Amino acid sequence: MCDVQCDVESDVHAEAGDLQVIFHDDDETPVQFVIELLHSVFKKQLADAIRLTEAVDQHGQAICGTYPRDVANQVLEAARQRVRASGHPLRITSEAVAEGGEMLDGRCKLCGAFSSENRVSLKGKLTLVCDDCMLEITRNLPDATRNKQFDYACDALAWHFAGIPRDQLVATSRQFPGHMRADVQVAIDRLFSTPIRFFGLHEEHRYETLTIATLTRDGRNAQAIAPAQYQDVDVGESAPVKCLNNGLWLCRTDRLRYAVALSSHREYGYESGTRIEIAVPAGADGAEFVQRCFSELESAVNAARSYRGKILSLDADGDYRGRSRGIMVHKLPQVQREDVILPEATLKLLDRNVLSFVGTRPQLRRLGQSTRKGILLYGPPGTGKTHTIRYLASNLPGHTTLIITAAQVALLAHYMNLARLLQPAMVVIEDVDLIARDRGDMGPCEESLLNGLLNEMDGLKEDADILFILTTNRPEDLEGALASRPGRIDQAIEVPVPDEVGRKKLVQLYGRGLPLGETIVDEAARRTKGVSAAFIKELMRRIAQASLARDGGTTVETGDIKEALDDMLFTGGKLNVKLLGGARETVDG
Repeated sequence: MCDVQCDVESDVHAEAGDLQVIFHDDDETPVQFVIELLHSVFKKQLADAIRLTEAVDQHGQAICGTYPRDVANQVLEAARQRVRASGHPLRITSEAVAEGGEMLDGRCKLCGAFSSENRVSLKGKLTLVCDDCMLEITRNLPDATRNKQFDYACDALAWHFAGIPRDQLVATSRQFPGHMRADVQVAIDRLFSTPIRFFGLHEEHRYETLTIATLTRDGRNAQAIAPAQYQDVDVGESAPVKCLNNGLWLCRTDRLRYAVALSSHREYGYESGTRIEIAVPAGADGAEFVQRCFSELESAVNAARSYRGKILSLDADGDYRGRSRGIMVHKLPQVQREDVILPEATLKLLDRNVLSFVGTRPQLRRLGQSTRKGILLYGPPGTGKTHTIRYLASNLPGHTTLIITAAQVALLAHYMNLARLLQPAMVVIEDVDLIARDRGDMGPCEESLLNGLLNEMDGLKEDADILFILTTNRPEDLEGALASRPGRIDQAIEVPVPDEVGRKKLVQLYGRGLPLGETIVDEAARRTKGVSAAFIKELMRRIAQASLARDGGTTVETGDIKEALDDMLFTGGKLNVKLLGGARETVDG
């Protein structure tokens, strides 16, 4: 009866109260006796009995099997009777199996080899795994983890946080301006560079923000995993920054499992924000880790390395609703001092009030003086105000230049946020007279824009390293609150039409590819009195066309000058003269 009852299959799950039978090594009992006992009483196959005996000898003990309590007691009594009759000191014991445990017969669950070395709890069930199998599992775990397939984010998160209830997870988020996404992406790439897994996500609804909470939904609302989607963002370098539209990182530190979700927060008509959310198990370690990550992200955005020191403007599309879509980086050629054709007195005034001023900012700050400044460049159209701004931008090392057209003044608050972030900065507002003219001629919207500009200029701290450069073609139309009050405009600098020396330099500059003799240069300068630099640039292009038509550009004649001037000043009428920046004072040859 005993023999029948103890022939129990080892892969049957143990019940609460079951007993494990354990053989112990004593260095005296003959091996053959132990093998015969296992074979005859415990019904082990001969090969299994031999392996179990070797395990006892190697490890000092081994589990023979797990049996219902009454069966275990019968088998033990039968075995002990034989041991007593033989006179050997073999010790056989039993111990209770914990609830939910698995029947252990001393063999590795994976390979079948006898082993008592590694008792592993798998989903609440106790089993044995030998050293060889444990080593193989550990060796192949990275590949298995990396290659495991998921269709939905909820499954990936459940796998990653296995054993941690959902209500024991804490998610914390930060939102950054969408136009700073390049710097956010660089920081993310550095912080989460070695995840366990990374997934792209499918956004079914454009205006639904992807959060950790939505990613844990299952069933029909489960969020599908999709290919990672990137957008190239130009930051003025040789290669753009590849910015993710969204993503889910599953990561682990030495002590902590965590997940990171990146998504866009969209509101109709507004700039999309970049949202970062980090989920960790509840507790002090997780909270400290999250704060450290967000501090690094915020530091990266504040450093703004992607845009610092460049020439920028905010990019708005045709369906503009009040906020920018992103940052445009302008790649403008460097302009040196010798390329700026202005009267020497004007150049010196520029240098003193801009370049020298910026160079002495640290000393001014030490003496308690303001380091912000406002400059007004005025003069007729085409005299070189924009060219002068490029000269200043080229010669202000470390400065970020923000270019605001009159049509973009509604974005002034966003520009000023950038200016404060990226300072030292030069904020250029072109054609400021379009919004800063006499209040009596303004509508309510224009007056609101002007007030915004005045408030921004007044609201800067005295130690703000921000330089305002305003340009206008009509200084007489500027509103008194902007032009008359000290502290907003610190220096007005006229950019006049070029004098004769300047016109000669402009002829040589814009005709540098042509065979110009001194006679031609003098003639062109003499006959262009009162014109703008833009006029001379167009004149030299027409002279080049005439030279190309005659002999391929190898000669320039005075007749080329006369023909070009006739077309520009007389044949086209008064409107053409105005459009080209000409003057009726030009000398007829």
